[in-house]
Amino acid sequence: MNKIKGIYAASMSILDKNLALNINKTVQHAEKIIDQGCHGVAIFGSTGQSQLISVSEKIGLLTKLTESRHKDKYLIGTGLNSLSETINLMKIASSLNFNNFLIMPPAYYKYGDKEVIEFYSRLIDSVPDSKIILYNFEKLCGYKFSISCIEELVKKFPKQIVGVKDSSYNLYEKLKIDNFSVMPGSELKLLKGLELGCDGIITATCNVTASISRKVYDDFIKKQPQTVNEMLCNVRNVFDQFNLISGLHSFMSDEDDIYKNLLPPLSLLIEKDKKKLIEELNKLNFKLGSLKVA
Repeated sequence: MNKIKGIYAASMSILDKNLALNINKTVQHAEKIIDQGCHGVAIFGSTGQSQLISVSEKIGLLTKLTESRHKDKYLIGTGLNSLSETINLMKIASSLNFNNFLIMPPAYYKYGDKEVIEFYSRLIDSVPDSKIILYNFEKLCGYKFSISCIEELVKKFPKQIVGVKDSSYNLYEKLKIDNFSVMPGSELKLLKGLELGCDGIITATCNVTASISRKVYDDFIKKQPQTVNEMLCNVRNVFDQFNLISGLHSFMSDEDDIYKNLLPPLSLLIEKDKKKLIEELNKLNFKLGSLKVA
């Protein structure tokens, strides 16, 4: 795996009315946002309802991804607390030539750096060809990576531990490791992160900000003036007023009713909140359809 860098979306999962994973629509959505500017997408991250989707459906989607025209641009999330199920899903993905993973430590239980190192060590011992982006999001799993923990993991597994998605934002300003990707989890951190030496972003709202996020990234790389970063940050600030999954599905449902389907306990925004979301995005001239500045 070349060093991961650029604009990555934590891609949405698309469900049928019976709440089964619509594999074709989910793959089409991922391909669409890559076409709109993302360098790649993470499948089955938290935005993709990964903890709520069955293992069999995940396997079905991985199989379908082998036919994707962007099959070399996917990070595979596992969304599983069980060590053995995580290993099994990684092995299946690897058998389909998907070796790049985005993996969060298990949720619910309390633990520290020592236990986290043991968790990832067992994953790598079982699937040694894997390349793992660590997922740092204390709000969801209850654990926050320390710099020393990541340094120890990289020292122990330099070929397998290749980056971190930082959604707790305690790492991206300080973590400096050679040939190791640091990717904040918000467009609000994109430009600042790039200026600090980070490599891009992996975010939920890149499902709808792919094109303008890519322009901010490309303009930075080309050392050109920034013309849309303010717009990008304003759009993210609007979505940040709400649950991101609810907001994204509510926003996208105006394009296709299938986005209204969410697995409980997730839900769409109540009508009042959806109205506020759309009104504030309209004030920014941010429109559904083009998914870019109007």
